[in-house]
Amino acid sequence: MNGLTIGQVAKEGGVNIETIRYYERRGILQEPPRRPSGYRQYNSESVRLIRFIKRAQELGFALNEIQQLIELRGNVRRKKSDVSALAKAKSRDIDQKIQRLQAMREALGILLKACECRERKPECPIIEALNDNILDARKGGEGVYGK
Repeated sequence: MNGLTIGQVAKEGGVNIETIRYYERRGILQEPPRRPSGYRQYNSESVRLIRFIKRAQELGFALNEIQQLIELRGNVRRKKSDVSALAKAKSRDIDQKIQRLQAMREALGILLKACECRERKPECPIIEALNDNILDARKGGEGVYGK
């Protein structure tokens, strides 16, 4: 699978062409040599790397974190603890996001219950809670579900 065009790599990697160009601009994917015609000439490792990037994104890693993983991937002297540290940090990040999402769901539940209580009144507790003056009334500007 050597000598692939950008379109072939995109198809095999499950991304679009602009994604590949973006990865090249970011330095995540090295720009390949060009054919005499000027077209990029990719190899099969480019497809494997794009699939690696996509799997890392599915686990929640951001591109800057993925870049670190790619550097570790290519380093035969890497320490397992370096890779593990990145994964543990991402796991903590996901836990924090889950906590924020749960708080958001609880806040929406409270607003929905308030709505049920006022079914025949013209005021809408959800709209009122979303107004800036209500959200900013809490100290620290945390809003209805915290920071």
